[in-house]
Amino acid sequence: MVGAYPEWDMAPMESTYTLHKLWLAENKEALLERISTLVRAIATRGELGASSALIDRLPRLEIIACYGVGTDAIDLTRASERGVRVTNTPDVLTEDVADFAFALMLGSLRKVVAGDAHVRSGAWPKRNLPLGTSLHGKTLGIIGFGRIGRAVACRAAGFDVTVAYCDLMPALDSKLAYYPDPVSLARACDILVATVSGGEATRNIVNADVLAALGPAGLFVNVARGSVVDQDALIAALAEKRIAAAALDVFWNEPNIDERFLALDNILLEPHQSSGTVETRKAMGQLVRDNLAAHFAGRPLLTPVV
Repeated sequence: MVGAYPEWDMAPMESTYTLHKLWLAENKEALLERISTLVRAIATRGELGASSALIDRLPRLEIIACYGVGTDAIDLTRASERGVRVTNTPDVLTEDVADFAFALMLGSLRKVVAGDAHVRSGAWPKRNLPLGTSLHGKTLGIIGFGRIGRAVACRAAGFDVTVAYCDLMPALDSKLAYYPDPVSLARACDILVATVSGGEATRNIVNADVLAALGPAGLFVNVARGSVVDQDALIAALAEKRIAAAALDVFWNEPNIDERFLALDNILLEPHQSSGTVETRKAMGQLVRDNLAAHFAGRPLLTPVV
């Protein structure tokens, strides 16, 4: 195991498998040297992944089970070359991530965190909180119209929000407005939400041009991966008020985020918790275990990636 799972997952993992807990090892290299010919499976998390170096250290490796939907931190090419199967945990986290996208929108537009601080500080009797911005009536642009993007679009109807999206191709089953690239989408919307998969294909897909198209009244929300945003361009756009605000649940190099974010007053920062509910995390852990059990029993994998 590359990193810990919640205790409700660790107990059944302990009872079923011989676990080698890499994150607890004082000398990780020594542990890998000792267990290299024993390990048949890696259990990891989306943000921790499995590098080509780790894959190559384990000659008997058969499967990498990822706790999370994102696999951009796993070297899928090397896994495929080695014949190593890879699974993730899609679907079970879709609804909570989509919910949290709206929590970020409302939290930023309606100054929810600032309002709480305003009351706690005792400032309320002395002055009113500055006015927020309405969500209803806005146009919401979604970059990445997969499972999570579609769930965000579904929720938008309840907020009286117009939805448009950008993806590689228009969705034949959707009547929503389609834009072929993020710049044209950003130009057409008030709020831009990233729900696209991570990886090299989407690295910095939200760049300076996209942020300029979003404009000084625009809100950018990211529940995808930190890698999909040009972080320097985003920080500059926020600092110079070239966009109104951002609400971020993911960052490049998290949890060690760029300290420049902390000095900005027009950003809502969250610790990658969009899927962080008891219900979803239990379902994710169960799916990891079900994929491992299926592999070792010779049954088809439930959610194969490679």
